[in-house]
Amino acid sequence: MVKETTYYDILGVQPSASTEELKKSYRKLALKYHPDKNPNEGEKFKQISQAYEVLSDPKKRELYDQGGEQAIKEGGMSGGGGFSSPMDIFDMFFGGGSRAQRERKGKNMVHQLTVSLEEMYNGATRKLALQKNVVCNKCDGRGGKEGAVKPCGVCRGTGMQVRIQQLGPGMVQQIQSVCHECQGRGEQIDARDRCKQCQGRKVVREKKVLEVHIDKGMKDGQKIQFGGEGDQEPGLEPGDVIIVLEQKEHPVFHRQGQDLIREMEIELVEALCGFQRPISTLDDRVIVITSHPGEVIKHGEVKCILNEGMPILRNPFEKGRLIIQFKVVFPPSGFLPIHGLAQLEALLPPRQEALITGDMEEAMLIDIDPVSEERRYKNEAYQEEEEGHGPRRSGVQCQSS
Repeated sequence: MVKETTYYDILGVQPSASTEELKKSYRKLALKYHPDKNPNEGEKFKQISQAYEVLSDPKKRELYDQGGEQAIKEGGMSGGGGFSSPMDIFDMFFGGGSRAQRERKGKNMVHQLTVSLEEMYNGATRKLALQKNVVCNKCDGRGGKEGAVKPCGVCRGTGMQVRIQQLGPGMVQQIQSVCHECQGRGEQIDARDRCKQCQGRKVVREKKVLEVHIDKGMKDGQKIQFGGEGDQEPGLEPGDVIIVLEQKEHPVFHRQGQDLIREMEIELVEALCGFQRPISTLDDRVIVITSHPGEVIKHGEVKCILNEGMPILRNPFEKGRLIIQFKVVFPPSGFLPIHGLAQLEALLPPRQEALITGDMEEAMLIDIDPVSEERRYKNEAYQEEEEGHGPRRSGVQCQSS
């Protein structure tokens, strides 16, 4: 049992979450709350990055599970207990490179592209329209006339302002914030000398349409990189555009690696006496599966069809498996006529006879909903834990066949 779940709650995962679940949750949240998309969610973005930094490292995660956030702050993190920059974590996750590389290269742009399972199966080309910064061609990225750019007189060219706040006798706090005069640029241009096209910003916004080629067999979370197509800044190489694929849920198929998994409901007569069923594939073919008479299919039984799963990336003529899990639909109560049960019983394996004696008590079977029971059990366990009684160690629940 973990000491606290704050970091797990921030990422929206359970304490038992796998590494892949952590990555998937961080990817979605980091893209959603990135300062470029949500400028007012900087604190939320920072919390997401800190939570992922801890939970993605097995040693830090173990320390956090045992001692909580306090254990991390008291020495679990490198560098005297401090966290890495949220942008550093984001760039490392999305392939943005090191800080030294970023100082010579413009900022990367990361976009999420929602694609269907059919597009990942068959391959597709999608057009993505985006806005990016381009160096102003009218002032060649200077922001104004020659010599018009001067260091900010308020922050002295640093882009940051520092002020001292008195906390108490002999105690002060140093607060650092972005310079309000130059908005963190560290320089100023007189309004009369500013470029009329970019208004002194050195860059202008431009629309760009990219053709994104989705290869057969690509996966959820896979990145497609367009070198040099990101934001431009004067004196720096253009950044990259990184497209992150997000697979939509499919109503029939569930992907697991290179395998496709689906459920199939069959009637009891089909399970016992055989059947033929057509299956529509993701490339609009129809294949037929056959269960021969006498080949009994059990409820929950799993079978597979070779080479009908997802194509292998860069080797699309090879495919994974199509895995089918059978769900046998039993007839409702009263469906079978009483006078026909003896004939049916004669065809089935003999039932197990039970010894019933007169001193035994008779009990009644009552229908219940397993989903509701599971929900009730979880709620009770949560309430007990909240009240300080510890986790519930055992429980009884009914399960339908």
